[in-house]
Amino acid sequence: MAHQQDITPSLRRTPLYQLSAELKARFTSFGGWEMPVQFTGITQEHEAVRTTAGMFDISHMGKFTLQGKHLINQLQPLVPSDLNRLKPGEAQYTVLLNPQGGIIDDIIIYYQGEDSTGTQKAVLIVNAATTDKDKAWLLEQLDQNQVEFQDLSQSKVLIAIQGPEAVQHLQSLVQADLQPIKPFGHLQTTLLGKPAFIARTGYTGEDGFEVMLDADQGIELWQRLHQTGVTPCGLGARDTLRLEAAMALYGQDIDDTTTPLEAGLGWLVHLDSKDDFIGREILAQQKAQGVQKRLIGLQMSGRNIARHGYPILSAGEVVGEITSGTLSPTLGYPIALAYVPTQLTKVGEQLEVDIRGKNYPGVVVKRPFYRSQNRLTN
Repeated sequence: MAHQQDITPSLRRTPLYQLSAELKARFTSFGGWEMPVQFTGITQEHEAVRTTAGMFDISHMGKFTLQGKHLINQLQPLVPSDLNRLKPGEAQYTVLLNPQGGIIDDIIIYYQGEDSTGTQKAVLIVNAATTDKDKAWLLEQLDQNQVEFQDLSQSKVLIAIQGPEAVQHLQSLVQADLQPIKPFGHLQTTLLGKPAFIARTGYTGEDGFEVMLDADQGIELWQRLHQTGVTPCGLGARDTLRLEAAMALYGQDIDDTTTPLEAGLGWLVHLDSKDDFIGREILAQQKAQGVQKRLIGLQMSGRNIARHGYPILSAGEVVGEITSGTLSPTLGYPIALAYVPTQLTKVGEQLEVDIRGKNYPGVVVKRPFYRSQNRLTN
C-alpha cells in the first residue's frame, strides 16, 4: 500500500515563490498552488492598494493564447457576451457556460486583433483552480484544425500592480505610455527591455495593471517594484479588496450551478445581439420568467462577521447561505455576499445570519460595497 505522501499531490509553486519566502510571507494552499496569503498583514496590504500601490503574484492563474482565421466566431458560442463588439486592444470579462446556463468559470478574453494574413489573436486568463477544466472544455468545443491553442500557465509570470499610484510605479519600466490605456485595454510592449503583455485590469476595485511576462523578467519586475515602494500583497488582501468591490470568487459566489442572471452578471448576457450560444435557452427562459434566487450584498450589524456557508434566515426560516464574508478594512463593518430568494433581495430587506448557533441581523445593501474615486471608467 502506498504511503500517504506518495499519493498526496504536491502543491505547485510560481517562479516568484522564493521572493515571497524571502519576504517572510505566510503561505496557503489555493487551487493546487502554494501561494502567499499575507506578508506584513492583510489590513496593511489592503490599505496600501486603496491608498498607494500594492502588487500580487497571480502567476497561478491560467494563461492561454489562441489564434486562428475565425477565432472570434469560434469563441462566440461558448460565452453569452457578444465578442463581435471587441476592437483590437479591448477585452471582455465574461463566463464560460454549460448547457444548463451554469458558470464553468469567469474569464477575461483579451482580443489582440488580426495580422496581415487575417489570423485573429487573443489571450484568455482563467482561474487557477479551473485551469485544467477550462482547457479541456475549450479544446473540446473549439475546432482545433482552425484554432491554435497554447497553454502558458506554467511558463509565464503574472503580476498585478493595483492602486492609485500603480501607473507611476510601472511607467518608468515600460516603453509604452500607460496613461491612455482605458480600463480593460491592453497592449504588447517592451518592459525591462523584453516583450510583455500589459492589461488595465484587476481584481481589487482600484485602477491598476496585470502584466504577463517571462519568469526571469517577472522576478526582476517584482524586485524593481518592491525597491520603489510597492507593497507586496497576498491572497488575504486580494480577497478583502475584491469583496468590497463585490467581485465574485469562482467556487464560492459563482459556480456551475449558478447562472449569470442569478449572480447579478446580467450585463454579460447579450441575448439581443447574439445568435445561439451554450446555455442560451435557459438564460432566455430566466430572463422571461425571472430567476428564483439572486446574489445580494449584505451589511451586518456590529462586528458580527458572516462567513462562507453560514445560514441566512427570514421570519425564522432558513432561506439561503453566505457565499463570501469579511470585516471590510475600508468601511469598518462586516459585509457579505449571499444567495436568497428573489422576493428577499430588495435593498433595505432585513435578514438574519446564524453565526455559531446565534442569529444576528443584517440588511440588504447595494453592490458594490465600496467604489473607488481613483478608478477610471470607460
